[in-house]
Amino acid sequence: MKPALTIALAILLGGATYISAQTAKNDHSQTMDHGTHMNDDSSAISLLTEPGQGAFAALSEIIMVLEADPETDWSQVNLGALRDHLVDMDRLVTHTTVKELELTNGVRVLASGDADTIATLRRMVPAHAAELAKDGRWNVEVNESPEGLELTVTSADSAVIARIRGLGFFGLMASQDHHKEHHMMMVRGENAHRN
Repeated sequence: MKPALTIALAILLGGATYISAQTAKNDHSQTMDHGTHMNDDSSAISLLTEPGQGAFAALSEIIMVLEADPETDWSQVNLGALRDHLVDMDRLVTHTTVKELELTNGVRVLASGDADTIATLRRMVPAHAAELAKDGRWNVEVNESPEGLELTVTSADSAVIARIRGLGFFGLMASQDHHKEHHMMMVRGENAHRN
């Protein structure tokens, strides 16, 4: 065998062995000891900002805030309510079917889906519409229909009309940065939908 070929094979086999060892080391199996794993490289872990799935991350973040606050009344904490709301948020984004109709002064959105999605829409859209309505640059109206909900957002300002159309249904539902405060109120057992 030629020396160059021998060296190339040695490098390939060595690399494959290294990759295999790293894959086995990083396998998140049922036998993994989280306590031991967490001590492997705490400096790298502290750089991470997202502990995986979004709802899990939101719950984890809220728990850290609650634990850091000596005024937390644990008898009022309701993480289950937040979890249910996070499921609704996910369902709204991933399961809602929308038909957006351009109006001369904004947009009308017909939002629908299966029975669970319609229930989610009826819980979430009116509450988010109330937040949107706090912005005096546009008018917001929500009406229930047998197929789901109808959301109409309009304005007299051409720049705001362009913004409304650009945001569309999902952007409108995600805008107005009230979500974190809303989630904290929910977890603390407060009325998150009061005006």
